[in-house]
Amino acid sequence: MPIDPTYMDELKKRGAESKVYVKYQLTGLHIAELLDDKAHKALFMRLAKQHDETKLVSLAKSISENHTIKNKGAYFMKVFFAEEKTQKNKSHTKTYTPTWKKLSQS
Repeated sequence: MPIDPTYMDELKKRGAESKVYVKYQLTGLHIAELLDDKAHKALFMRLAKQHDETKLVSLAKSISENHTIKNKGAYFMKVFFAEEKTQKNKSHTKTYTPTWKKLSQS
């Protein structure tokens, strides 16, 4: 049974439209538009789901305003994960107290 070509065109048109059901999906789409990187919108949605949305959007806005960056999506990922790494290192570092200080305090 042949498929009507207008039906196939209608399906393609529906698939091109974005359907947003949750806030983080909208945030991911917004970030993809800011960075002009629609190919990776699912990645940005996942980041928005797992991380602070306001931090992601503010970083994306600052990067989108810089016109010297050629690949804004890749630069965004590099900067974001570099900041995440430094924050994790800060939270995991403990201040070292020498043993002699511990003994003298008791």
